[in-house]
Amino acid sequence: MATLRDIRRKISAVKKTQQITRAMNMVAAAKLRTTQQLLTQFMPFAAKLREIMDRVAAGVEPEGFPLLMAHAEVRKVELISITADRGLCGAFNTNLIAAAERFLNEKRQRGLEVSLTTIGRKGRDYFRRRKVALRDQHIGLLNRPNLQDARTVGQKAIDLFMGYEVDEVYLCHARFINMVTQRPVIKRLLPIASETPAGAEKEQIEYLFEPSRREVLNDLLPRYIHLQLLEAFFQTAVSEHAARMTAMDNAVSNCKEMVRSLTLIYNKARQASITKELMDIVGGVEALKK
Repeated sequence: MATLRDIRRKISAVKKTQQITRAMNMVAAAKLRTTQQLLTQFMPFAAKLREIMDRVAAGVEPEGFPLLMAHAEVRKVELISITADRGLCGAFNTNLIAAAERFLNEKRQRGLEVSLTTIGRKGRDYFRRRKVALRDQHIGLLNRPNLQDARTVGQKAIDLFMGYEVDEVYLCHARFINMVTQRPVIKRLLPIASETPAGAEKEQIEYLFEPSRREVLNDLLPRYIHLQLLEAFFQTAVSEHAARMTAMDNAVSNCKEMVRSLTLIYNKARQASITKELMDIVGGVEALKK
């Protein structure tokens, strides 16, 4: 049975852990507010660009635009997997890695060659431990998502696709639903496909192009890829902070419950010790009387 000193040490250790988890919860909440505000400001711009790109690309033949044109045969597939750099955020990284691994296994079972680019330390370390060859890796991009990093990653993907080193490029990232739900999402990045649901009616808008439609699209399509990556960065960063905030909040609650339980055990042990000492004193007194 644990001594009173051992129980006091456990209570002290749990209280210190509680202070750490509460501090991490507050840090995650502050980062979440900042990143979520940036995502909220970015989403209308991304939605409008997506709408314009769909309408402009609707009136052209894909043969004239390499980023719209699918390769004749799909043999090589590239996956860009985005995870967090740090842990202590529940099952967030595990879910993203599991989704990426399922995708890679499905493509291999279909006889396709797969390659992997990781963004985030957790995904990189996981696949490296399992001897999965990485084409490229990036660390720290989610600390401060920006267009320059998205452009760097996106241009490499475009070069691979246009150089016929890969036939399709996919992106795996987290989508923020709410504070307790963040879902892994896998979508095709290249070749670019319309995101308007099949059969949906599009509002007919006639655009005047200066310069030509071809020049506008050639400039617009790479930017669209970069902005899709930037949106994925924002979505994953917000999801990471929300998951960590929820995990640390649960940890604080667990610490409170553990302190309550250990305090009860301590009081019972202390009472038993006092009772035992009293019994010894009474027994000694009775022995002296005899």
